[in-house]
Amino acid sequence: MAEFRFKALQEVLSRQPLVVRREDNLTSDFYAINVFDRPKMKKYLSKEAFKAVSDAIDHSSPIDRKMADQVAQGMKAWATENRATHYTHWFHPLTDGTAEKHDAFITHGESGGVVEAFSGKLLAQQEPDASSFPSGGIRQTFEARGYTAWDASSPAFIVDGTLCIPTVFISYTGEALDYKTPLLRALQAVDKAATAVCSYFDKNVTKVHANLGWEQEYFLIDDALYMARPDLVLTGRTLMGHASAKDQQLDDHYFSSIPTRVYRYMEDLENEAYKLGIPVKTRHNEVAPNQFEVAPIYEECNLANDHNQLLMDIMKKVARRHNFQVLYHEKPFAAINGSGKHNNWSLETNTGVNLYSPGKNPKSNLQFLTFVVNTLKAVYDNQDLLRASILNANNSHRLGANEAPPSILSVFLGSEVSQMLDLMEEAVVDRKMTPDEKTALKLNIGRIPEIILDNTDRNRTSPFAFTGNRFEFRAVGSSANCAPAMIALNTAVAAQLNRFKSEVDEIIATGIKKDEAIFQVLKKLIIESKPIRFDGNGYSDEWVEEAAKRGLTNVNSVPDSLAAYLTDDVKKLFASQDVLSEKELEGRTEVEYEKYTMKIQIEARVLGDLAINHIVPTAVQYQTTLLNNVRYLKEVFSEAEFEELAVGRKELIKEISGHISFIKIKVKEMVDARKVANVIEDPVEKAKAYEKTVRPYLDEIRYHIDKLELTVDNELWPLPKYRELLFVK
Repeated sequence: MAEFRFKALQEVLSRQPLVVRREDNLTSDFYAINVFDRPKMKKYLSKEAFKAVSDAIDHSSPIDRKMADQVAQGMKAWATENRATHYTHWFHPLTDGTAEKHDAFITHGESGGVVEAFSGKLLAQQEPDASSFPSGGIRQTFEARGYTAWDASSPAFIVDGTLCIPTVFISYTGEALDYKTPLLRALQAVDKAATAVCSYFDKNVTKVHANLGWEQEYFLIDDALYMARPDLVLTGRTLMGHASAKDQQLDDHYFSSIPTRVYRYMEDLENEAYKLGIPVKTRHNEVAPNQFEVAPIYEECNLANDHNQLLMDIMKKVARRHNFQVLYHEKPFAAINGSGKHNNWSLETNTGVNLYSPGKNPKSNLQFLTFVVNTLKAVYDNQDLLRASILNANNSHRLGANEAPPSILSVFLGSEVSQMLDLMEEAVVDRKMTPDEKTALKLNIGRIPEIILDNTDRNRTSPFAFTGNRFEFRAVGSSANCAPAMIALNTAVAAQLNRFKSEVDEIIATGIKKDEAIFQVLKKLIIESKPIRFDGNGYSDEWVEEAAKRGLTNVNSVPDSLAAYLTDDVKKLFASQDVLSEKELEGRTEVEYEKYTMKIQIEARVLGDLAINHIVPTAVQYQTTLLNNVRYLKEVFSEAEFEELAVGRKELIKEISGHISFIKIKVKEMVDARKVANVIEDPVEKAKAYEKTVRPYLDEIRYHIDKLELTVDNELWPLPKYRELLFVK
């Protein structure tokens, strides 16, 4: 292993940057060339078929089988002209990635050969094996049938000669087995609820869609070094490794000049992303060494989520061309910053108005305040649900450290916006207002564009921050699918907007004017949700104490956090918005418990193997060298000289022995604890057992391995060290 480590280092040092040529002079010349977007639909489809697909995208209208056949023929013609030989239904099962099964465009021809063919039936629906994907008991091994169904709102695309058709994935009995299905339902719910509230302000609003702009953080390490670290290969993070003498202390990597090899990778990645219509815009070095970020222009939420999943796959493929490996794990290296995926979320009307941007008059600003306040209330009422949507085994290593928001949900608004809400709270609006009171409120509301313009500060410690015209859900993990967080958020906001509309309508029915009724309900919501507002340092111990006084929850345990999904309130929330049935919710929660257990189980097995089969033998080998050295010293020197010279070596031998003994004892205890936990049948209790009785051993064993790393001869150490993983360009 030690020899392999040094060969890997030599290979890294010989790397030369791969030269990447831009496809054309302008990005716009080749943007979306591999996407069956509207311009290509217009070219390859009949007018009727093009209208049917456009209506499906814009208005969620169904497409009948006749139109589906026409769409399939046009899609196949475009795909085969672009050298596609296969097609696949591309979907998001309840795993950490996407899924696809490729079929060729062939069928038997009349003369005994084959011909290329593709029908509306094959486009609209297929039947993958549902029993082999996580379902939380919804599908059993003997119940294999499931369906993928075409999502016309997300355009088909070509990757490596295969036509990929975005689809939902449901069971034979109709339950959602993926992330896309409930996301589409949640987006439909927030569209309906927000459109109804917008009717108070603009009757021309007939649709509201959610926008999402994600920021994808990631690490790059050399492929040769990656392959020399079994823990990285099998778990995505380093289960051992002492901190480098220099890491991120100087903040010299953040926004610094991009290394040449990395720049070539980024350029190549952007070319591939643009071909697939992914509008990546930003690239830069992040805080930790070898950590970077890519971010796109915002898009409609469902499409943005598809693009994020697609890009994560493309990033891995492109990285291999440059002899890199991409690490998405939220905490691949101890003691330095981990990676997140900030979700910038907003609501926009069909009239082009961002509902989280102030306008030019009190009416549009009252609309702005309405949506800000209702979002506050939705987050306050559903803080446990929102935490559960982002807290998993990987992200639990990152949250709460000095790089990511804590597990206490709070909302940053900025001092000026908070002061505006305080003014509304103090206003007397629970009765018919006088003309002077109406004028004063309108004057205050009229100030909003100015204060938003001046309020440019940001709070990176806030899990949910208002950043001028959107909310940034910062707590989402780098490796995660954006969908769970977006499902929870859009569902919660939809339910709150529905409650708001009902309360306002009830007050209007008593004879109160519309604006006064809105003010009355907003004041109540501002008061009720005030505990969730916090503009200070979310990392401080004082905030933990203050949050407890406010009644905010602070749950660090993944199993305890996941329990929020199974509460009666959350079940009612998802059912009321037709997003997830109780059966679907319970099934996917069971999947999350099982994923948590399996990830800890894998890490424990990998650490045990490396500790006993790699680290301990290496330490024993070095200890034997020291013992031989002591023996030779005794043969050469006098007793007095020997005692003086050997004292340090003896202490070192004892120290190594202590670490070896502890590692062997703790690995055995960890294995025994795992055996006990493995016989537990209930997935919730099993996850809790792994958290309480297995996971603590990971840090205990690591501590002693890292001490040995500092002690054992560098030439003997079998694994690449942090200073090698993080600083080889």
